[in-house]
Amino acid sequence: MKNTAGKARVVIEQVKPSIDGGAFPVKREPGEKVLVQANIFGDGHDQIQAILKYRKTGKAKWLEISMKHISNDTYQAEILVQEPGLFEFTVLAWIDHGLTWLNGFAKKAAAKEPLQVEIALGRAFLEKMAQKRRLSQKFIQQTIAFIDQAEQEQQILPLLLGEQIREVFEKESLRENTTQSQVYSVLVERPKASFSAWYEFFPRSSSPDPKRSGTFKDCEKVLPFIAGMGFDTVYFPPVHPIGQSFRKGKNNNTTAKPGEPGSPWAIGSSAGGHKAINPELGSMKDFEHLLKTAQGLGIEIALDLAYQCSPDHPYVKEHPQWFRWRPDGTVQYAENPPKKYQDVLPFNFECDDWQNLWEELKSIITFWITKGVRVFRVDNPHTKPFKFWQWVLAEINNEYPEVIFLSEAFTRPKIMARLAKIGFQQSYTYFTWRENKAELEQYMHELCYSESRDFFRPNFWPNTPDILPMYLQNTAYTPSAIRFILASTLSSNYGIYGPVYELLENKPVAGKEEYLDSEKYELRHWDWKNKTPFHHLMTKVNQIRRQNPAFQTTFNYLACKTDNDSLMAFYKATGDNKLLTIVNLDPVHKQSGWVQLPLKEMNQEEGQILEMHDLLNDKTYHWDKEWNYVELDPKETLAHVFKITPYKR
Repeated sequence: MKNTAGKARVVIEQVKPSIDGGAFPVKREPGEKVLVQANIFGDGHDQIQAILKYRKTGKAKWLEISMKHISNDTYQAEILVQEPGLFEFTVLAWIDHGLTWLNGFAKKAAAKEPLQVEIALGRAFLEKMAQKRRLSQKFIQQTIAFIDQAEQEQQILPLLLGEQIREVFEKESLRENTTQSQVYSVLVERPKASFSAWYEFFPRSSSPDPKRSGTFKDCEKVLPFIAGMGFDTVYFPPVHPIGQSFRKGKNNNTTAKPGEPGSPWAIGSSAGGHKAINPELGSMKDFEHLLKTAQGLGIEIALDLAYQCSPDHPYVKEHPQWFRWRPDGTVQYAENPPKKYQDVLPFNFECDDWQNLWEELKSIITFWITKGVRVFRVDNPHTKPFKFWQWVLAEINNEYPEVIFLSEAFTRPKIMARLAKIGFQQSYTYFTWRENKAELEQYMHELCYSESRDFFRPNFWPNTPDILPMYLQNTAYTPSAIRFILASTLSSNYGIYGPVYELLENKPVAGKEEYLDSEKYELRHWDWKNKTPFHHLMTKVNQIRRQNPAFQTTFNYLACKTDNDSLMAFYKATGDNKLLTIVNLDPVHKQSGWVQLPLKEMNQEEGQILEMHDLLNDKTYHWDKEWNYVELDPKETLAHVFKITPYKR
């Protein structure tokens, strides 16, 4: 035990925000405040002082903020993190004997008690403070001199009871026998981690000629159309060579017919593996040119990171120890009973050569980073070890902090949470299956107000190539439009799988949440020039998102009450940018009702006139009450997105 350890009387507990006791960094966005709270107390009634120390990791100097007592021994302070990087903070607290004396002195003076001894004690504290160089050194010395020269106690009282000396005791505390919490981390990543609009399509379906596969050059011609709708991230399913062995045919048929292209997720053939391009899509030079074209349009290309192989992948022959071999000499293919993936072989992460396997899988990521890729959608990360992901994500992000990984893990909540904690910047969510108002509000409350807010960044997808939800099956424009509006306004990160979404290609496999004639197993030809009502909606919504900071974070969501469960309303605000979104969840019938404005959160009082400009429909209304009437007819208006400003006559 250190000589001074037993003299530290303050206890620091329940420091927040923290994840699993500080095992993982808390995530925040650039320009966001981090509210730090802690329970801080000591024995007896002595005065406690507490400060929050923080710095960007690697910096020598700690910055300090005084923590304020809120209630019930809870103290708090805020940090503003304005740039990407890893930050750290710690809480420091101590018994402030000087301030304790000052408070007692004031009480005794008010009670007309003798003060000679108390003044001597105060002078001793000032002497101790004067021994160290202080910002208030001159005032401290003058106070000591005044005490020594005063002939009567009454001459000294105004000085020792004044605000200036209290301010000195508070700011120039001696900090003796301090208690310090552990150090906690805050990870601030580039803005795209918090705000993005994804558009997924299959490069091989980009051809204007239905008789041939699309190429990267064809994709370049499609990109301006996608950029025009306001999407900033284009995600490609795997672009690598596709295996021939056990190749899947149309609609997941176990036998492919001649000419059928197979699933892009069956990676690897004689043409190469995860570091190669499918020759049907073009060359590596074509891909690099595509990246530059996309960059010029304000788009980043996200690649699919699928750690699995076809039986024809070079790894199978070169590193057979990386796979599981069955007693009959065959390699164990992927299964999720009763589903079977005969064309896909999973890696054996428990093999004896696991270290070399990990290094090779990491090298796949760095290979594509050197080509210019900075965003990856990771296929089924929940089927690979957490320790692997924690290692590889840390390795990559330490060297390339701008890289973003999206976790495609539609799995159990705790597993999804663990993946987010260990480093994935974004995560797929259960939004796909949350349909009614109660489900949506409960889920948004969980994402924004539970502990997951500190580590889980949601990305809302109404559909994926694997999932055609029941709600969207065999439907017309309205249900799909409602889901799009919800996804893009509730979450600051969202994505769609197109162009099937906007072209309303939504015929399912009977009884399943799967697309009939799925692009996963065949070439499709799309009319990219066919501008449907969806294109106008997507363009408008993405424009609204870019122009309004309140839509650029998920975590400012606040549910608003309505008297009709078919109307969902929520408020989002960032600074002076205040938005109220109201959506008719009924795709068929007109719905009306009363919506409550959160006047307290808006710093408004009932009776003040507000201008409600509908950004979606370009109409303006004036409200001056807490509860306001709304009517939404899906044949005309699916939703309101009101920008709220004070009415100026």
